[in-house]
Amino acid sequence: MLPFDDAPLSRDGKVLILAYDHGLEHGPVDFEGLPGSEDPARTFEAATHPAVTSIAVQKGPAEAYYPSYEDEVDLLMKLNGTSNLWMGEPDSAVNCSVEYAREVGASSVGFTVYGGSNHEIEMVEEFRDAHENAREHDMPVVMWSYPRGQGLKNDTKPSTISYASRLAHELGADVAKVKYPGSQEAMEHAVSVAGKTKVVMSGGSKTTDREFLQSVKAVIDAGGAGLAVGRNVWQREDPTRILDALEKVIFEEASVDAALEYAE
Repeated sequence: MLPFDDAPLSRDGKVLILAYDHGLEHGPVDFEGLPGSEDPARTFEAATHPAVTSIAVQKGPAEAYYPSYEDEVDLLMKLNGTSNLWMGEPDSAVNCSVEYAREVGASSVGFTVYGGSNHEIEMVEEFRDAHENAREHDMPVVMWSYPRGQGLKNDTKPSTISYASRLAHELGADVAKVKYPGSQEAMEHAVSVAGKTKVVMSGGSKTTDREFLQSVKAVIDAGGAGLAVGRNVWQREDPTRILDALEKVIFEEASVDAALEYAE
């Protein structure tokens, strides 16, 4: 297996994934606040920023846009995903195979598992197949580890986030993408229980620059490997500015004030 630090997804052991799978998961509503953000080319262009280690998209945008950016952008193919039109217990359809992701040019793959859903057993079995196929091609696997379902009252409770990171480790993921549990101390525990699996924070809904960078800084100080972010980058009129700041916080472990000053 290729050492993670040598994989294109990683830069000095850190990760900044620019996620753009929202068009499937959330629908066009995520693009309404910023005209033009619905154009995948805009986000692929943002992904050429040196801070971005990979762009995560579904099969359609990868097929249509990645060939124009393959020399500048690393591709993480999301293998499953479900529309927000689905109203049942959390589940995620497998939309792409590892083999096809590799043909399109992906160096790594991503897979959602909803721990705690009534469909958890089925999703974990699907993850197993994707994980073992990816291993045959030395492709890192990122798990969108999102506990949710009718039995979960609070999916961002610290103990739930720690369980999410441990679940990703137990099932063999190289990277666990989890929600922020609310504090640096809670994130430290989530990182600790994940063993050698890298833990990154899900970017979540758009917030102010300072609020967003403060949470990212807490993740890095807690030993997290970085960030998988979408709306907090591509919903901004100038994605480059926040990416400049993220490069300082994630890769240079700079303070939030220093990062904001650099990005001005």
